[in-house]
Amino acid sequence: MSERRETGGSGLLYGLYQSRLRRGLLGRQLPQHVAMIIDGNRRWARLRALETAAHGHRAGAAKMHEFLRWCDDLGIRVVTLYLLSTDNLKSRQSAELDQLVDIIAGLADDISREPTWRVQHVGASDGLPDSLIESLRQAEHRTAEHTGLHVNLAVGYGGRREIADAMRSIVEQHSAGGGTLDDLAELLTPETIGEHLYTQGQPDPDLIIRTSGEQRLSDFMLWQSAHSEFYFVEALGPDLREVDFLRAVRDYASRHRRFGQ
Repeated sequence: MSERRETGGSGLLYGLYQSRLRRGLLGRQLPQHVAMIIDGNRRWARLRALETAAHGHRAGAAKMHEFLRWCDDLGIRVVTLYLLSTDNLKSRQSAELDQLVDIIAGLADDISREPTWRVQHVGASDGLPDSLIESLRQAEHRTAEHTGLHVNLAVGYGGRREIADAMRSIVEQHSAGGGTLDDLAELLTPETIGEHLYTQGQPDPDLIIRTSGEQRLSDFMLWQSAHSEFYFVEALGPDLREVDFLRAVRDYASRHRRFGQ
């Protein structure tokens, strides 16, 4: 679903509307796992005639930290943020990519300073700069014992790559145990593959939100999104408001999920 965004985001009427949306969610079935594809950061910077795309990426990162607080306030357990794809690593110009890497590293550090949140990197490390890998590792280590909001940072992430890595992990594990090819064929079930994904042990996303009006997955959580609900917001990433998020959750709560039945 796509919903047009109203202008504004502050003031008395906005506050009253936001409160009404929150009240309307009381007692409703809310998502356990929300995934976010933040899009439109570069357009946001261009529309404001800013010098580089980094201004947009920086504003988008600040918005994602805010977004996590909205999720935490609603009691959502897991959030996955799609921050840097394997395609981005191949297609972005080096100057923009260097700036984006620094911004993501800063976001990971900031999030890991929250007192209860747990941070996990989901994605492949090869192709990422050592400095970013270290920042993600430190964020994970710092929050390893936390039991609050679980934040997945999808960095160096690609859905096809994740499935290929899962299959490779299964084959390597099976081979190390001395298993045969025939035995391996029996092992290849959806449940086994799920146990070898980057998000192993986590619930699949109930709701996937994408900003900027684009309506595509862009190689994001291809396996896990088999039964997810989707919501598309017209707002560019840095312009996302809490009411946009609450509308998405309200829309999710009104849907009847069939899970293929």
